Amino acid sequence: MLDETFHLTPLDVRRYDFGRALRGYDPERVDQFREQVAEELERLTRLNQELEAKAKGFHEQLRAFRERDKALNEALVSAQQLRSEIAEQAEREGQLVIREARAEGDRLLDQARGDLRELEAQLAQLERSRRTFVAQFRTMVERQLAELTASERLDAGDDPGAAAAAADHG
Repeated sequence: MLDETFHLTPLDVRRYDFGRALRGYDPERVDQFREQVAEELERLTRLNQELEAKAKGFHEQLRAFRERDKALNEALVSAQQLRSEIAEQAEREGQLVIREARAEGDRLLDQARGDLRELEAQLAQLERSRRTFVAQFRTMVERQLAELTASERLDAGDDPGAAAAAADHG
């Protein structure tokens, strides 16, 4: 068993003198091993300090959580006492809100239906206007095309070279 009061630091390992003996251990290997042990002790000491800091933080968080839990439990008891009164009042207010909302919804629905009928009438009028415009535009384009065709025929009849060019383009 290890003595729990024995504390070995990396500095202790580095400074410990093993002494010399005839046909003893290789001093270089002892020094190398001593350095490895010291580095491992340093790593473990740092790790232990980090873990202790984390544990301290966790203990502090646990204390804070317990305080919050206590406060939440007290708030829950108070809330349960007020719950029935608030529920009754909320029920009455909710019924009133529902009635008002239904009335407003009916009003908005009637208004939307009226708006829809008006928009459908406007859409039908726009469709009729579009068809009239397209028909007039088609008539105008056909008339212009007929005039161009007639003009090209007249021009072709005056100039034999123009007739060949018009034939190439047409």
